[in-house]
Amino acid sequence: MKGLNPVQIEIIRNALVSAAEEMSVTIWRTSRSSVVREILDYSTCLFDANGQSVAQAARMPVHLNSMAACLEDLIAHHIAIEDWHDGDVVITNDPYSGGQHLPDIQTFRPVFVDGRRIAIAGILVHHLDVGGGAPGSYYADATEVFQEGLCIPPVKIVEAGKRNEAIVKILLANSREPANVGGDFSSQLAALETGTKTIERIGRKYGPDRLSQACQHIQSASESQIRAMFAEIPNGVYTFEDFVDDDGIETDRQLRIHARLTVDNRAIEVDLSQSSAQAKGPVNCTFNMTRSAVICGALMALGREVPANAGCYRPISVKAPLGSVVNARHPAPVANRMAVGHRVVNAVMGAFAQALPDRVPASYYGVSYAYALSASTDDGGHQVYFDLECGGWGGHPHGDGANGFSCGFHNISNTPVEMIENDYPVTFLQYGLISNSGGAGKFRGGLGLVREFRLDATEGLFAANFDRFKVAPYGLFGGEPGRPGHLTLRRAGADDAQPLASKVAAMALTRGDIIRVETAGGGGHGPARERNPAAILRDQTEGYTD
Repeated sequence: MKGLNPVQIEIIRNALVSAAEEMSVTIWRTSRSSVVREILDYSTCLFDANGQSVAQAARMPVHLNSMAACLEDLIAHHIAIEDWHDGDVVITNDPYSGGQHLPDIQTFRPVFVDGRRIAIAGILVHHLDVGGGAPGSYYADATEVFQEGLCIPPVKIVEAGKRNEAIVKILLANSREPANVGGDFSSQLAALETGTKTIERIGRKYGPDRLSQACQHIQSASESQIRAMFAEIPNGVYTFEDFVDDDGIETDRQLRIHARLTVDNRAIEVDLSQSSAQAKGPVNCTFNMTRSAVICGALMALGREVPANAGCYRPISVKAPLGSVVNARHPAPVANRMAVGHRVVNAVMGAFAQALPDRVPASYYGVSYAYALSASTDDGGHQVYFDLECGGWGGHPHGDGANGFSCGFHNISNTPVEMIENDYPVTFLQYGLISNSGGAGKFRGGLGLVREFRLDATEGLFAANFDRFKVAPYGLFGGEPGRPGHLTLRRAGADDAQPLASKVAAMALTRGDIIRVETAGGGGHGPARERNPAAILRDQTEGYTD
């Protein structure tokens, strides 16, 4: 077999990326719920025949950095690769089997050409509701994972092309929104079929051996690029720490996230051993989730384009002691794992800022503002409105932070309020930027957002899993912190709103109640006294004012 030249390798790499994007578009076009169709809370990835990631679509880093680790866990501990056959689909959402939290259902399908496995297609979809103590399966009062919804261990949901309908029925019977979840799950399986057919065509065109050779070259090239970038960073040890407000249950206990970054020539190690012990409430991360956050923080700090695959991860090692908030023991609750996950990204980027002061921005808003509202319907059922919000990005060494900008870690899209009002019994009273919410500095932090809506149904339940209410997004090198987030409730007919905690389990609402969500602004970068006068004038006129 002749070796592949660089042009052929690049052609194959782009073909594989296109296959991942084709799966992504299939989900987008055929999904049913707003969390998938509008927020785009899903990811698609391709792996080589041994389960190492080789190409991915432009979706959510928090998913993509961890899907490979989930697949590795499945192969090593649950279903050996020799038992993956043509037409099989393996499914799991178990956080302690390589998953993240229960709403994120992962599916993997092997791809064969002439009886030889040439690749594995993978898709992760955040499903609207998988049961548990609160709508959207974000139960802020959970003290163990069993309270958070239905857990699916690694099993074959499709075997030799035949779907196990019993598993699907169990999933839908445990959801408040079976129609939407069922539709999204069918979309997920359809996208796997689309990806499988595309990869089969690639495999037949180039042959299994040449495809395998190309995958190795693609991964090695990314590894070499990342190692070269790390080689530009001065060797040494850099530390930074940040804090999660609380876990929602022990509200007087902040959770420390301490990152010790060691740069050693062409590799790095991030040691999180001095972080807090695992929490009673559902903000814990499994190691897989934490490793994903470390990788994301490192790549965001580098700030350069590199083809994302298993090669990117090889020069990055992570230490996180079992039993800590960054490597929780089963059955610790993990639904709101993004509270800690974002803070890991913040801490890692803060450590990199010590090594790369001319490159790394101040803290972005640092939390996925996940909330859900379950409203009663006329037929006695429930309708779940789930949404995610973002806030301001941190000021950086060369300019202001972006306003209302989704951080790369979760990379969510905006849900239009007109669509929400059309589909759910809510009316939006306000949506816009919050003036002066970014931290002051030579370069100001980006502005946070406000969303205020009224419940129009007879009754409902509201759940929220926020953070950055007490510990504001940090500024760097003399920049000020961003404005923290806020959550308030104004009961129907009341004149004044009451402040709520950042984490709400399942609060009863009635018609006319008004929820107001205010997200955090980004931290400032550099001393405010050095700010350009023209920029100060722009600050005074930009954004929404109360």
